Amino acid sequence: MLKGLFIFLLTLMFLNPVFAAKNNNSIQVKGSDTMVNLGQAWAEKYMEVNPAEFVAITGGGSGTGLSSLISGTCDIAMSSRNIKDKEIALAKQKGIEPYEIKVALDGLAVVVNPRNPVSRLTLNQLAQIFTGKITNWKDLGGEDKKIVLLSREVNSGTHVYFKEHVLRKNDPNSNEEFVARALMLSSSQAIADEVAGNPLAIGYYGMGYICMKQKALSIAKDEKSEYVNPVIENVVSGKYPISRPLFLYTNGQPKDLVKKFVDFALSKEGQEIVLKTDFVPVKK
Repeated sequence: MLKGLFIFLLTLMFLNPVFAAKNNNSIQVKGSDTMVNLGQAWAEKYMEVNPAEFVAITGGGSGTGLSSLISGTCDIAMSSRNIKDKEIALAKQKGIEPYEIKVALDGLAVVVNPRNPVSRLTLNQLAQIFTGKITNWKDLGGEDKKIVLLSREVNSGTHVYFKEHVLRKNDPNSNEEFVARALMLSSSQAIADEVAGNPLAIGYYGMGYICMKQKALSIAKDEKSEYVNPVIENVVSGKYPISRPLFLYTNGQPKDLVKKFVDFALSKEGQEIVLKTDFVPVKK
């Protein structure tokens, strides 16, 4: 019954984005697709404990969530990247004061189809693949077939992080971009589904999406470094080279129901949910 109510109210709030702002017993959380499963797990447990309150979770990407926060159509934005200076400036123009809360850590997994013999890559090889300098699997120890590139769309925090930290190697002066033939997909699940059905595909997503239908590659900083798997202990230790924080953003320091939900996310129970959804807690 609770699940049915969840779906009904979620639909109502999606169709009427100001619903949450008008209902003191509900809040709307929007943004990062990487964080959607985590957000939904938080919301479901929170509403079990607080049955008179409602939390709606929707995705759309980090940029979408931050835009919604800036426009006042959501209470909390989920983001897998830091808010940009231009977004802060726009927010302040509209009387919004973005407040950043780190709630979890994530490792980005690079995945291929399980039938692909390639099992490990360096960061430089990844950069060459996604910028179009390496185009055939044979150059990486695989079959003599063209690589099919999958990326999140440009509005995704996952896309931005991968571009800045892998393609551009954290160099602020670099202008490297994804090659034009890369397929930009709307969600992490879309990448997971495409990789599962395409033995020539390679993509990336938050490690919480890893399942047996995809093979996560071991990644090394360079050819002389250890190849490391995207698992929780390697993200905690800092060994896995493609890791990032995950954030919630609110308008100013959280208050009332928004604060209650944020406090839950950072509580022992909330951080246990972080771990259960294959992310890394920021609090023990």
